[in-house]
Amino acid sequence: MKAPRPPRKGPAKSGSRKATTRPKGSASPAGLDPLTHPDAAGIDVGAEEFVAAVPPGRCTEPVRTFPSFTSGVEALRDWLLQCGITTAAIESTGNYWITLYDTLSASGIDVYLVNARHVKGVPGKKTDVQDAQWLQQLHAAGLLKKSFRPAPDIVPLRFLMRHRREMVADSARHLQLMQKSLTEMNLKLQHVFSDIDGTSALAIIDAILAGERDPDALARLRDRRCRSSLSDIKEALRGDYRPEYLFVLQQSRAAWAHLQQAIAACDEQIGLLAAGVSTPVDTPAPTPAPGTPALKKANKNSPRFPIREEAWRFYGVDLSLVPGVGSGLLSSLMSELGTRDQILENFRSAAALASWLGLCPDNRISGGRILKAKTRKVKSPLAHAMRLAVFGLQNSDNRLGDYFRRMKARLGKAEGLVATAHKLIRILYGMIQKQQPYDETEAFHITPQNLARRLRNLEKQATALGKQIVEAA
Repeated sequence: MKAPRPPRKGPAKSGSRKATTRPKGSASPAGLDPLTHPDAAGIDVGAEEFVAAVPPGRCTEPVRTFPSFTSGVEALRDWLLQCGITTAAIESTGNYWITLYDTLSASGIDVYLVNARHVKGVPGKKTDVQDAQWLQQLHAAGLLKKSFRPAPDIVPLRFLMRHRREMVADSARHLQLMQKSLTEMNLKLQHVFSDIDGTSALAIIDAILAGERDPDALARLRDRRCRSSLSDIKEALRGDYRPEYLFVLQQSRAAWAHLQQAIAACDEQIGLLAAGVSTPVDTPAPTPAPGTPALKKANKNSPRFPIREEAWRFYGVDLSLVPGVGSGLLSSLMSELGTRDQILENFRSAAALASWLGLCPDNRISGGRILKAKTRKVKSPLAHAMRLAVFGLQNSDNRLGDYFRRMKARLGKAEGLVATAHKLIRILYGMIQKQQPYDETEAFHITPQNLARRLRNLEKQATALGKQIVEAA
């Protein structure tokens, strides 16, 4: 048995890991001078305090800590301006960075909002001071990328749209509680009415809460458009009206009604904010030509403001003509990305936008080997809206629906959904960029790359079957 090799006591070789490690607290890495951002600061964001670092030599104390109160944010801003800082990098930690971001941006400092995953490799012991200094060094060297943040006039619209989405989810939760209480009472309203929040079901629930128990009287409250028979409705209304069930039903009904009023008020405010966004398009939206599909009928959870007209003003092209694009997707697109000019300014291509939404593979390659090729997990309301729009195409009779079914058969349901959402966002980006209406032939034209790939696949299939492909004369 060989004896264990004694540890090396001399200096490390030039190619070893230890020799290439940058010492803690050193200046910018060799080979990166001159610095890309010499007047850069790094700020570690926390719930109670901000730790900021400026380049050495700007003041006697280049790393300082400020409380997260408004007075602390203003003191941090003044200190950065005194130190001659023109740009600062901050991590997107929760929502604690928003006030700091807005304050620094208003003072003329170019703020880089960076992903915490991109700067997690802090050398040495991890502390808030080390994080701030590491951010400053990376940003000074030009190694950090800005995260996308909408224009100032779009930020309020996005905030209200996301707030509205949460209220819609809360109202759905109260509907589920109402249905749970009805099931405990053995009232089978969900079996005779399509929606528990429909006209007939709500009228019957209000009568029950008012004290009515006669099935005949309750059944007569149904809407004339109801397809269920009167006898089935009477049978569904025979149950156990226990006090505890009625109490929960009453509270859920009141909470749902309150949320509906709040959503309506939010829709009104969203419409005002959308109308206040300045765009170069001032012409009214064109009337759809005969035979072309108009904007899909808004469902009960869609925002109540003229979405198609506002989308035309934002983008100068009618996106509602694309299959699957309805009021929900258009409202998400406007509130998450902004106007045409803002989209083209922040996303250089459709591929960049699809990558930001997590709708394409995130290939990780090292040494010629693919380490990972899955899509990134992105929590984006717009990406969610894209998937919902594609999901509604599974039975549609158009080229995009055919594409979805083909991708689902080849890749699987989840992967086919993402692939079709990728195709859809590329179509929308192309329409916005080129200012051209939707053309199904142009969207699915066969490129030379697609033709070559199809020929290769045919040759492989022919070889597997012992056949040979011969070009037609």
